[in-house]
Amino acid sequence: MAATGQRPERAYHQDYICRVRFENNLPPPPGSLKMLDIPIDGLDYYASPGFASRLHRSQPINIEADAELGMPIDLVGMPGVFDGDESSIQAPLLIPPVHLKDKNLLRPLSELGKPKYQGGGISFLRRTEYISSDTARARAEAAPKSTPRSPGQRLRKPVDTSKDDPVNVLRAVVKGFDNAHPEHAYAGPDTKDNIKGLGSTPAETEAWDNPKHPARSNLKPLDFYPVLPDLEAVTDAGHYIVTKFTANPTQIIDKRDIRMDVGLLRPGDLSETVYAEYQSKMTAYEADPVNNVHPGAPPVNFHLFLPPDESSAINLSKKLNVDDPDHDDPALYTAQGGEGKGVFQLNHQRVYETWRSTAIDANHAHKEVALALHDPELEERRRGYTLGAKASSSNRSKKAAYYYPIIQKIQLKPHRSKNLAQLGVTARIEDQDDEGKVDAFDVVIEDLDETEKAKRAEHRAELLGEGGETHNGDA
Repeated sequence: MAATGQRPERAYHQDYICRVRFENNLPPPPGSLKMLDIPIDGLDYYASPGFASRLHRSQPINIEADAELGMPIDLVGMPGVFDGDESSIQAPLLIPPVHLKDKNLLRPLSELGKPKYQGGGISFLRRTEYISSDTARARAEAAPKSTPRSPGQRLRKPVDTSKDDPVNVLRAVVKGFDNAHPEHAYAGPDTKDNIKGLGSTPAETEAWDNPKHPARSNLKPLDFYPVLPDLEAVTDAGHYIVTKFTANPTQIIDKRDIRMDVGLLRPGDLSETVYAEYQSKMTAYEADPVNNVHPGAPPVNFHLFLPPDESSAINLSKKLNVDDPDHDDPALYTAQGGEGKGVFQLNHQRVYETWRSTAIDANHAHKEVALALHDPELEERRRGYTLGAKASSSNRSKKAAYYYPIIQKIQLKPHRSKNLAQLGVTARIEDQDDEGKVDAFDVVIEDLDETEKAKRAEHRAELLGEGGETHNGDA
């Protein structure tokens, strides 16, 4: 018998959750299998051609499909196919963005069906464990606690946010120029016009004195060229346009046609229909640039003019080459003009239309440039083969990698409808280009006038800067 006044033991309520997997141990159904004869007379009705014909008449197709269902089988009429240009039957390189309503149709198979939910917050899907008031206490005791730092332990170095300051960024840029030209490094106090660059570490100085390839350490640089603008080749617009043909523009296929070096591309006028379509695309892009692609430059047609033969092309190339000491010789002209003056005649070859056009923002005119390596000593050794033994008249005597800013890149393809009409294959199509069509040009090379000199001087001043010195680096 328990002693009088003894307190009873306190009872704790506990729940036990156990996951049990049930199995289907039912016996197979009694009786043997039996084949039943079920009439299927209606199958003949649904499989008959009459039912399909009535279904086709009663349920019209709600889509508009061409005769080839989007797969061009008949190549007649496809532009450029017989000229070697297969772009019209290939997928476009610039895929248009998918509409927001169509993105659900491109979901993978793993995302289709009913959504899957995570079972972390459901009590009956937890592991087999005891749940009691002691569980929370045990988890709290098992949690890691902050321990005092030992004297030898070092704290993580805080991030220096001052490195993102614009002044520090400018100092880091100036440091690169100081490494390239330490004799011109500015060491005075910071002023409005000059700022002192950051100090270079010994590793950075060693890397500049002995450059190494980042991936292939066994490679060594053969030569160094300072990157400079070609001030003598500055155009009236201050930039260049890169033009590429999708197919061979001439009939010469066994060698390079040197006439293309002095060819002339004359832009034509836009028709009212093409100009209206271009303006509609530009308006749509300006209204919603996210879902509309920039149309680029206007799709202008170009007329290609070339010299009649290679000898005329060579003489025209010498006339345009300021490094040729005989470029002022009037005997280089190959034809006589209307007033008896010497001219170069360029004949009309073909009409091209703009296939692709990429315009570069005018605020980032030097985003893409073309480089030309120029070494006076190397050119002097080759001069006996190219220009003879006479000295050069050019002032471009400094060894450098001259760059030329590119503002636009255009890809041209033959204007198939016009070219077939010229051959008599199809009916002739009249447009605004036919009104001012030119069969040939008489080209005369003359000096720049005052307006052209003023435009080029303005662009040179932008390249030289306020101090009158060209900003450059080494390559």
